[in-house]
Amino acid sequence: MARKTFIGKVVSNKMTKTVVVEVERTIKHPVYKKLMRRTGKIKADTNGMEIAENVTVKIEQSRPMSKGKNFKVIEIIKEKGEKSS
Repeated sequence: MARKTFIGKVVSNKMTKTVVVEVERTIKHPVYKKLMRRTGKIKADTNGMEIAENVTVKIEQSRPMSKGKNFKVIEIIKEKGEKSS
């Protein structure tokens, strides 16, 4: 089975070795067929990286590391001060 990967923004880095990543997805309303945005917060392991808030990261599903932590950070996509091109 393939592992799920998401791209999201770090909202909190207050815990040791853990960050909270906000992931956004779009769904279609079953009746009105309008696209809606839904956000979810996922706890991810940092793999020893120093990650600041408001940084875009890529996370991947892994084995359960604790009750609420099932993902790990693979790479940092966009740093805090970088311009998007």
